[in-house]
Amino acid sequence: MTSLRRLALAASLAGLGAVTAAGLAAPAAAQDKYKIFLSMSYIGNDWQAEAANMIKAMAQHRTMRDRVDLQVQVAGPNAQRQIQQINAMVQAGADAIVVFPISPTALNSVVRNACRKGVLVFAYDAEITEECAYNISIDQEEAGRVTAEWLVEKLGGKGNIVMVTGVPGTSVDTLRTRAAKEVFARHPGINIIAEAVGMWSQAVARTELSKILATRSWDDIDGLWMQVGCYTANAMQLEAGRSMDQLLPCAGEGSNGGRIQMLPRDTEVEGGECPYCPMNAPRISYASPPYSGALALKLAVAKLDGKDVPDPIVLPLPVVTNETVKYCKTGSWQEMAEGCNAFPPALVPNPGWFASIFSEQTPEVGFAAALVGQPEP
Repeated sequence: MTSLRRLALAASLAGLGAVTAAGLAAPAAAQDKYKIFLSMSYIGNDWQAEAANMIKAMAQHRTMRDRVDLQVQVAGPNAQRQIQQINAMVQAGADAIVVFPISPTALNSVVRNACRKGVLVFAYDAEITEECAYNISIDQEEAGRVTAEWLVEKLGGKGNIVMVTGVPGTSVDTLRTRAAKEVFARHPGINIIAEAVGMWSQAVARTELSKILATRSWDDIDGLWMQVGCYTANAMQLEAGRSMDQLLPCAGEGSNGGRIQMLPRDTEVEGGECPYCPMNAPRISYASPPYSGALALKLAVAKLDGKDVPDPIVLPLPVVTNETVKYCKTGSWQEMAEGCNAFPPALVPNPGWFASIFSEQTPEVGFAAALVGQPEP
């Protein structure tokens, strides 16, 4: 447990430092290393930092570190800048580019040019529609549909709901939001009384909910559909004087704080104070798994090695409800393989950290990778 406590302390100090323009690069690559670039767009949230940690850990794993020279650039939410950076990566001799695209279509031309020059392009989580790009993600429409259907059922088909969406322009946000609204439109008793852009950030979700609550009260709302922010919404309800029994049903992200809140109130957890505590909060929790970027890197290397790689790759949608949330005690690989999906606050000081990190396809990266960028032994 001592080593895991050290990881938790490192994570609390690291924050978004996991993602920097200087990047994840190892020292100058030897001639026999693949030159692979990571192109990130928007990074202002916990998910992006965690995904970068897992990509870094994959590159540092003993099966990769002598074969991959990984370098990273961050474009921000600016498609033109990401285009320029990808062009520069191609000119710098990239063998492959792993990318979180800010737009599904804006990068098509530069990606097509990269492919023509023999550069592999692997997009993770968000989609690139250019045919030569490899796409690795969950079914984003399924994510929007399943969570909306859960909320409708929880409300008995009627009620006032608030929607908090993600980063505008990304395929992730567009597909999830469209699918959810299609579900709500089929139920005339469901009224969307407010909608805000949450940028997949707990902090932004708090700001936007505060704006909504400036003209409404929690009593005016029956449920929430939030791509990120259910943890924060529960905290804000308690701050407003509502009891745990009055918490509104929330369909949203797979943050660890939200998963801990979902646990039965008598669950003994290590560390954490309310609102980072078991509440039996009514929830459905899903996530784009942060390991998708690490898997993209692994598959890019496999393709460079001449192996067959399917495209697209649709990852299983991690869905957790109050009936299936399961507390992890240590975060070991064995524990996760047995189905645990919520981690001790003592080990994960940031409640916004995403808990859907396990995949049988990526045994190289686990809890330590997601937390501080360290690969599995």
